[in-house]
Amino acid sequence: MNSDAEPIRILLAKPTHDCHDRGVRLVARKMREAGFEVVFSNFLLTEEVVNAVLDEDVDVVGISASSGGHLGIFEELLAGLKEAGRDDTLVIGGGVIPPDDEATILGWGVSAIFGPGTNAGQAIEMIRSNLEGAS
Repeated sequence: MNSDAEPIRILLAKPTHDCHDRGVRLVARKMREAGFEVVFSNFLLTEEVVNAVLDEDVDVVGISASSGGHLGIFEELLAGLKEAGRDDTLVIGGGVIPPDDEATILGWGVSAIFGPGTNAGQAIEMIRSNLEGAS
């Protein structure tokens, strides 16, 4: 996990073939500008996202979902992180997720969902405040 001396490492992923990636690419740029180390990947299966979390030793994983299938993706991701012993990884989501599904995902342990129109600064501040003092 992150220490004060190291930059926050985040994996931003577009799962499966969710092709609307303009927003998440903007978020990746803003996070880099804020000093985060950002790993970005498109078209991964959930198992590959979990493997990337392990391989890249990230503090945060952000899933961008705009084309449906988000419930299964988050459910599999959280289960995979738990199985890998990385259920301490901060998980956030973004994209187009209906409010009822958002409530479900948050209930499963996802820390935040950032929908259309969210300012990237809000996500950056939320991540920093959640990882503050984590070691």
